Amino acid sequence: MDAPSSTSTSDASAGDAAPGPLPEDTGGKNRKRAALATAPFLALGLADVVLILLQGLEPLWGFAILPPILFCSVLTWIVFSTDFLDDRT
Repeated sequence: MDAPSSTSTSDASAGDAAPGPLPEDTGGKNRKRAALATAPFLALGLADVVLILLQGLEPLWGFAILPPILFCSVLTWIVFSTDFLDDRT
């Protein structure tokens, strides 16, 4: 009799691995993936606002750059959550 092959278990585990750093779900909105992709950029933008305010510059400068940071973060979240660019790649 032949010994059981270990390739059947390795093939099953290889199929379970996600191809990229962010898991891809099929269909529907992927809000978790969008939040994971948007959070670092939003955090950098808010840290920039905090640094501007802590350096003693006019608070108006900090609040002047806040709307574009929030706007770009919302656009990024919308693109990633709805897979807007999925059919264009």
